[in-house]
Amino acid sequence: MSSGTGVERTEPGAAQGSAAVDTAHELDLYRRMLLIRRFEEQVYLLYLRGEIPGTLHQSQGQEAVAVGVCDVLQRTDWITSTHRPHGHALAKGVDLRAAMAELFGKATGCCGGKGGSMHLGDPSVGMLPAIAIVGGGNTVVTGLGLAFKLMKTDQVVVCFFGDGASNEGAFHEGLNFAAVQHLPIVFACENNLYGASTPFHQTSLVPDVASRAPAYGVRGEIVDGMDVLAVREAAGRAVAEARTGAGPVLLEFKTYRFAGHSRGDVRGYRSRDEEAEWKERDPIVRLRERLAVSLSEVVLDNTDAQVEAALDDAVEFARQSPLPRAEDALTGAYATVIGKESTP
Repeated sequence: MSSGTGVERTEPGAAQGSAAVDTAHELDLYRRMLLIRRFEEQVYLLYLRGEIPGTLHQSQGQEAVAVGVCDVLQRTDWITSTHRPHGHALAKGVDLRAAMAELFGKATGCCGGKGGSMHLGDPSVGMLPAIAIVGGGNTVVTGLGLAFKLMKTDQVVVCFFGDGASNEGAFHEGLNFAAVQHLPIVFACENNLYGASTPFHQTSLVPDVASRAPAYGVRGEIVDGMDVLAVREAAGRAVAEARTGAGPVLLEFKTYRFAGHSRGDVRGYRSRDEEAEWKERDPIVRLRERLAVSLSEVVLDNTDAQVEAALDDAVEFARQSPLPRAEDALTGAYATVIGKESTP
């Protein structure tokens, strides 16, 4: 239904029971969301034990956005991500073992141990290594989109970013350029209400990021980001538009991160009542309850067990993997031009 601002709005829960996916597909969506949730929980414990170096930004609660959007993408489509990239990476197809090894800083990691948590990615599955600069992907994505347009492919690229990035100049520049050039891009805003510890309503007089879309002549839509079926449905429409030359599209997913901004954040800037309200809309619990109507607890419990086994395997793989060699520190640091090493 219309939001009254020239922007479409999907009411919470509207897609439950209406998305065109069968039970087996829904079970796979559940498995993938659970894998991301358990990955996040596992790596946090490993970080506290000192096994994972560097820093960590988690996305518990936001799994439906990553899984729902990436579910409608083809392997040849691309995504850009943020400093909170674990869910996007796993949803787009980055190998679980390689992702875990990357967080451990090991040579078998998807970026050779050089990227760590904030720079996960793998071009072979269509994920540009994540960009930790807030709003950094919003202009980089236009290069990918322009390349697809010039090459006349039917590829689409999705730019994930947070509500905080929507106040960066890069957001406006990227969206305007993409609009003027009619680029095959879906801008996917994960509005989890806070930019670090600052509430979005304190930084913007408009409550919805998507309401900025009409100013650039593009379609905007507000979606329940705690409902993977609603996310998938909206993303499917947007990707189809972008693929056929009717893009770009700005999607705003109303979601919530259950964890703090980063490790050590005790979340003193938000109330526990607010957190409890959002946890009642946990996308994984909601989909499991839906699946329980047609599937037995045995099937669901077996799915849970498969996720745990895969994670245990990934952790052991990462632990046993070698550290990068010192002599490889500069490999891959410079681009190549027509197959020839460029001059540093």
